[in-house]
Amino acid sequence: MRKLHPFMLAGTGSDVGKSVLAAALCRILRQDGYRPAPFKAQNMSLNSYATPEGFEIGRAQAVQAEAAGIPCHTDMNPVLLKPNSDHTSQVVLNGRPVGNSSAYDYFRRGGREELRAAVCAAFDRLAVCYNPIVMEGAGSIAEINLRDRDIVNMSMARHAGADVFLVADIDRGGVFASAYGSIMLQTPEDRRRIKGIIVNKFRGDRRLFDDGVRMMEEVCGVPVLGVIPYFHDIQIEEEDSVELEQKNDRAAAGRVNVAVVKLIHLSNFTDFDRLERDGRVHLYYTDRADELQKADVIVLPGSKSTLDDLRELKRNGLAEAVVQAARSGKTVMGICGGYQMMGTEVADPGGVEGTPARLSGLGLLPVHTVIGREKVTRQVEFRFRGSGTLCRGYEIHMGRTVADEAGQSFVPLNRLADGTADGCYVHDRCMGTYIHGILDNPSVLDFLLAPYTEEVACGTTEDYADYKERQYDLLAAHVRRNLDMVKFYRILSSEEVE
Repeated sequence: MRKLHPFMLAGTGSDVGKSVLAAALCRILRQDGYRPAPFKAQNMSLNSYATPEGFEIGRAQAVQAEAAGIPCHTDMNPVLLKPNSDHTSQVVLNGRPVGNSSAYDYFRRGGREELRAAVCAAFDRLAVCYNPIVMEGAGSIAEINLRDRDIVNMSMARHAGADVFLVADIDRGGVFASAYGSIMLQTPEDRRRIKGIIVNKFRGDRRLFDDGVRMMEEVCGVPVLGVIPYFHDIQIEEEDSVELEQKNDRAAAGRVNVAVVKLIHLSNFTDFDRLERDGRVHLYYTDRADELQKADVIVLPGSKSTLDDLRELKRNGLAEAVVQAARSGKTVMGICGGYQMMGTEVADPGGVEGTPARLSGLGLLPVHTVIGREKVTRQVEFRFRGSGTLCRGYEIHMGRTVADEAGQSFVPLNRLADGTADGCYVHDRCMGTYIHGILDNPSVLDFLLAPYTEEVACGTTEDYADYKERQYDLLAAHVRRNLDMVKFYRILSSEEVE
């Protein structure tokens, strides 16, 4: 198989769909006999994933690796920023947290060159093993004020010797100006590296944009490789919190209403993708007590700042609403940070999340949590409620949760493959766990919904892994139909582009 250039999908803005396009191209290249691997030098997201080795990367790169048919690895996302607040983020380097940083310090401090060396080394290791590397930029490549500190966009493309394809979101409007400006604001060297434009998220009759393609090519001096139509019928996991804003926010009649408490620092909302497509369920996200009261099942999700979110739940009345719902017989389940909140107390004596603090929890589980600096990141196999079915998920958390009284035993929700216990079970409608992805397992989902539906097998018959594989193939077919693959391969093979 011929060697292809690495290439980067660079954006004209922060949400142009680069991650999904990267997943599509990973699948297409795999289908065509190549061995691609994804790479994003720096990612900012609260949706993360645990690699098989027990390290942490952005969820998007895990999805892209899955589309490529390879295990995810920290080299695919060497720097991950996980926002703690509007001003600070936890910095995860090569899969391990190395501290918290303000945006100012992160972009200004002298250690910037150390990060640059780390991401370049990660790319170099990947490039030895895979062909080609599918690189993803971050935000807009036109942020020239950050050019000297850039480690993820054009400076990374220069290091990799990568061809660059500019992804422009036509759904936002102003696509000509954003594409032209993004190209013209580059240095002459970087401008020559941009080999094509991909217009993304087109709505309507594609033929109506034929003149637009010609005009864009004339104005920008770069070929348009494709116009990718907007799609609704292909389900690919998203990591961008913008997607969360587009989710349902109210209960509905006719199905089991499952409400996810919309925390300010909600993390890993991909935990609910499987639940969202279950035919028995109406899933919605809410931070309103009146909407929470309409739910049959309430899920307290993961949080990057458990104490801040717990404090806000107490302030806005949602804590009381969750407790009342549990007392009235509705199901309440906590995952990760949500599990910690359901206990009697959460303490952070070392100030891991900020200022040292201690807050009473919701009191629904007989456990308490102490947040520590050691971070647990691992993939796990487990048996739910003592069942014989082997389930899978992953853990990413800081903190240890134990019984309220020394020597007191509580019933674990899960038993891990290594024999250790996870979570806490009070009864069929009150439980908590540290395991992300727990609801991807049919036996867990059927148990959760059983009190509210007689047809417990409906909607969960297809294996979730098989379902995701089918979605990657559908996505690849969609992009392949609308992208000039001949020109794409010519560029990556260093052939002359007509």
